[in-house]
Amino acid sequence: MTPKKFNQDLFRFIDQSPSPFHGVRYMEKQLKATGFLRLEEKDAWNLEANGRYYITRNGSSVIAFIMGKEQPWESGIKMVGAHTDSPCLRVKPEPAQNSNSMTRLGCEIYGGTLLNTWFDRGLNLAGRITCRIIEDEKERLQSILINYNRPVALIPSLAIHLDREANKNRTVNPQLHIPPLFSIGDPEKSLPFKEQLLARAKEEHPGTGIQEVIDYELSFSDAEPAAYAGIDNEIISAPRLDNLLSCHAALKGLESAAPSSTAMVVFTDNEEVGSDTLAGARGSFLESVLSRMAPTPEQFARTAARSFMISCDNAHAVHPALSDKHDPNHSPTLNTGPVLKINASQRYASDSESSALFRHVCRRAGLTVQNFVMRSDLPCGSTIGPAISSQTGIRTVDVGAATLAMHSIRELSGSNDPFMLFKALNKFFSLDEPPLLSLT
Repeated sequence: MTPKKFNQDLFRFIDQSPSPFHGVRYMEKQLKATGFLRLEEKDAWNLEANGRYYITRNGSSVIAFIMGKEQPWESGIKMVGAHTDSPCLRVKPEPAQNSNSMTRLGCEIYGGTLLNTWFDRGLNLAGRITCRIIEDEKERLQSILINYNRPVALIPSLAIHLDREANKNRTVNPQLHIPPLFSIGDPEKSLPFKEQLLARAKEEHPGTGIQEVIDYELSFSDAEPAAYAGIDNEIISAPRLDNLLSCHAALKGLESAAPSSTAMVVFTDNEEVGSDTLAGARGSFLESVLSRMAPTPEQFARTAARSFMISCDNAHAVHPALSDKHDPNHSPTLNTGPVLKINASQRYASDSESSALFRHVCRRAGLTVQNFVMRSDLPCGSTIGPAISSQTGIRTVDVGAATLAMHSIRELSGSNDPFMLFKALNKFFSLDEPPLLSLT
């Protein structure tokens, strides 16, 4: 596979994943197409050697794994983790704000969103709605996904003629400035918001007996598709690269691997807001799956002690105009290689041994490893690595693809970066030896 063909698949994934629910639905289809069987948390499991399985929680997190020839407590699990959510605007329960024949939709800010990048862009609306359905004369509740898949709103900037200091000191107030403009005209003649959602649901899901929209989790996102940029197409410009790029690379790495020991991907929701949720990395999802693969406390402890996780989340590339925001010796660049993320306060889970193992894997894959450490006078962010490592006792390293404009409505990576990350993860999954062999 070439980087160009790999990126085409990545672009398709991003374009069809405007919300974590859509992202997981897309990955489910890919998993089924490559022989993975769906498991349900409520059912009994019968896991077989070399079997391919996946399980979802809340429709926004998914764990997939290939069972090895030996039990997990005998050979450990090779694991790669990433998160499915991205910073965005979440629509409030009673969103309509009517003024001067214009209707805007009130939103909450989800995650550390770079708000000034959201102005004057076509915004798509997508997510999950829960409906009342009547089918065969029986009433029930059912959740379905909707995606307008086009610009349905925007946030207009104030003209510089009305704010002459805009280029010097304009600030963004999330309550006042961010609600997107959704429609123009007499609001009395427009359908209420849930009625509009009902019409869209019937359009996307005809013949399903939908009667009413009860509630929803909907987000605005950039409506423009993923694309190349740069004179030689050496740059990728896309929404939600953080962290769909990692999910895609890990999933492709697992699908094409032939692991000798059990291999697993863990994609969880809500990392951008702390992960303390039903479907988050600090929740019970991963621990629940592992405890069913290794049911006794003894087996679970042995599995955790023999396993290794690569936690993938995008890394800050050095900015072309603001290189002083990076430590001069730890300034990753696009199209150079995967980035190893290190923090002395353990905001990243990497330590000398887990870092060495990742360097070892990349060397065997023919890849250069870059290092990222925050400037000592700037605070460091975090990701799912420390959460999973501390809760399960699984040794973890934090890595990612170099990225510019992180948490903007559109982010940038190098056109070779997704494929290089895939090569590293695929090599890790495909190693014949157990995950911690080089650390024993």
